[in-house]
Amino acid sequence: MNALAAEFSKLKRSLSWAVVVLLPIVLVATGSIMTLIDGRGLEDGWHTLWMRSIVFYGLFPLSVGIAILASLVWRAEHRGSNWNALMAGPTPSLPIVIAKAAVISVLAAIMQVIAVVTTVALGKIGFGLPGFLPPEYLAISLLIILASVPVAVLQSWLSMQMRSFAPPVAVAFLGAGFSAFLLVVGLDAAIFISPYAALSRATQMGTATFADTGDITTGVIAAIIAACLLLSTLLAAANTVVLERADART
Repeated sequence: MNALAAEFSKLKRSLSWAVVVLLPIVLVATGSIMTLIDGRGLEDGWHTLWMRSIVFYGLFPLSVGIAILASLVWRAEHRGSNWNALMAGPTPSLPIVIAKAAVISVLAAIMQVIAVVTTVALGKIGFGLPGFLPPEYLAISLLIILASVPVAVLQSWLSMQMRSFAPPVAVAFLGAGFSAFLLVVGLDAAIFISPYAALSRATQMGTATFADTGDITTGVIAAIIAACLLLSTLLAAANTVVLERADART
C-alpha cells in the first residue's frame, strides 16, 4: 500500500498528465477533422464517429501512449542513484511491480475517459448528432480500460529494463502494428499472446472493422477478459522475478 501511495505521489508534477490529456484529444479530434476535410458524412451517426475516432485511436496510438506513460513513470528510478536505492530499499519486488503497473493503468483509464468525452463533444458540437453515444460503447470503454492493463504491465517491464526513454515506445509501436496485422488476417488467438492484440481487439468491438464481425457477443467479451487476466498475471509474475534478480548499478 505504501508503494502504491508513493507512486501516485510522484505524479503531482509529472509530464504524464500532459500525455493523458492531450494524446486522446488530439488523436480523436484528428479522426473527426479528417472526416470534415474529406467531406464525408457520418452515415451511421455515432457508430461511424466511434469507428473514425476510437478504433483509429486503438490501433496503435493508445498502446504508444501507454508506453510513453510507462517510460515517464520509470524515469525517476533510472536517474542518478535512484535505482540502487530501489534495490536496497525494504519494499519487496511484487508491491513495486503492482504499484507501477497500477499507476500506468489508472493513467490509461483516464485517457480512455477523455477520449470518450472528446468523442461525445465532437459528435454533439462538431457534427450535431442527435441523442447520445449508444450505451454499448460506454460498456466497450470499460473493456478497453481492462485491456489496457496487460499493456501497462508489459510496458512497465520494458521501461524497467531499458533506461532509455524511446526503445520501449518503439516496441509498443511495432508490437501494436504487428498485432493489428495478426487480427486482420484472422488470428484471433493473438489476444492470448500479445497484450497489444487484446487491446486492439477491445477497441474494435461491435464496429465490424478489421477482425470484428459487428456483433457484441458474450463469447468474445469473455475471451478478451480471460486474455487480459492471463497476460496481466503472467507478465506481473515475470516482471517480479526479473526485478528480484536485478542488481545494483555502478
